[in-house]
This record gives sequence, C-alpha cells and structure tokens, in this order.
Amino acid sequence: MAPLRANVNCDMGEGFSLYTIADDEALMKTIHLANVACGFHASDFSVMNKTVSLAKLNGVRVGAHPSLPDLQGFGRREMAIEPDELTSCFIYQIGALSGFLKMHGLHLNHVKPHGAIYGQSSRSLPLAQAVVNAIRVFASSQDQDVALIGLAGTAHQTAAEEAGIKFIPEWFADLDYTTEGKLIITQKHSPVSLGVVRERVHRLLSLHCLTTVAGTYLLLGQNVKEVSICCHSDTPGAVEVAQLVKTMVDESNRVAGYT
Repeated sequence: MAPLRANVNCDMGEGFSLYTIADDEALMKTIHLANVACGFHASDFSVMNKTVSLAKLNGVRVGAHPSLPDLQGFGRREMAIEPDELTSCFIYQIGALSGFLKMHGLHLNHVKPHGAIYGQSSRSLPLAQAVVNAIRVFASSQDQDVALIGLAGTAHQTAAEEAGIKFIPEWFADLDYTTEGKLIITQKHSPVSLGVVRERVHRLLSLHCLTTVAGTYLLLGQNVKEVSICCHSDTPGAVEVAQLVKTMVDESNRVAGYT
C-alpha cells in the first residue's frame, strides 16, 4: 500500500478586532493550506486582509472557511437552515474573501465549511449540494478549479463528485473519531499530546487508517490516495502540533517520491 499523498491545512484568521485566538504568523510557516475565516464565526475585514497577506508571504494556498451565522457560538452550534439559505450564506462569505484574494493577487484554492455546518453538510446531501453550488459560482467566475475539503465517504464527497468539483478528503490530527468513524466535533478543543499525534499520523499515512476513541482502526475511505490533515489553530499547542505534522507529511511525501 503506497503512502497517502498529504498536505497540512489549518483554520486561520479566527480572531476579531483586537482579539487574537492563535499564533497565525507561526502557523503559516508550518502549513500548506490556510482556511480563512470569513466573518460569520470569527474574523473581520482587517483580520481577513492580514491573514491573506500572511498566506501570500509564506507561499500558502488560501481557501474560504465559511460558517453558519453564529459569532457568539464560534460556528460550532448546529442550526436549522434550508439549502438555498446555506448557498446564499456561503456565497456572501466566500465573496468577501475573494475581494482580498484579488487585492493580493491570489486565487481561491478551496472551500472548507466550518464547525457545525461541516458536520451537518457531511450528513445531509441537500446541504452538501448547497455548499457545492456556492463553490461553483466562484469556480466558474474565476475559470479555475476550486476544491471542496470534506469528509471522505460522506455527502461531501458525493455532492462534489456529482457536480464535477474536485474533492480533497480531510483527516483531523487533533480531533477524535467514534468507533463508526464519525468525526467528533467539539465546541472547545482539548489538548492532544505530540506522541498521540505522531502515532495517529504515522498510521494514517502508511496504512490509510484513522484511530478511533476505542483504540481501533478504520480505513479512511475507499480508493483514497491523498489527504489534507487539519491542525486547528485553537487547539492548545497548535504550533507544535502543526510543526510535527508538517515534518511527518513532508518526509512521507519525499520518500514516496511525491512532488
């Protein structure tokens, strides 16, 4: 079994006004993809502009990280929302980020739903299709590929493949999975030791397996050959976690001959 081709992504720009939630400057040096908050769970126009500028400075590809309109709950509380509402909600947010990308001469690389709507859209095909419909607006207007980052084997993958949108499977270095392989999305992230992260990442890259809370192992997904590994910026010790993961990913890609 060939190692997975991998990269590292991180949710960035999740401060607001004078308040910061993570060391974005350090994290930008340890990742390949930045998922930039678009104002509905965190960020504002100044933070968004600074985050895009940091990404450009460090050669990091930028994607949108739109959320349910839940600033108080950091976008991690589920909400009843119709598919057409969700499409409009995401177009609004991605559009805001696209302005800053254009100003800095960058392109939109991907879209990754944030928090609660990430989980909701992975379970609901109509909501996943609503996300994809928003992506298609920007993919067509910029005449380029804009990928959906999501969970393999879920409505995310189905909706993307149906629409001909590139799908990038995601795995989380700092979150847990149930024995059925479902991601456990928490409102506040707990610390995770570097030893645990190292073991999880090694098993993922070499055996394509995710580790469950019961200590069992499940395949990431059928025919998955690449993965984007997420390290959340608000996880305690996020910079150290991201540094470790990027080191392991870069070495695995190098040994496998991936460019």
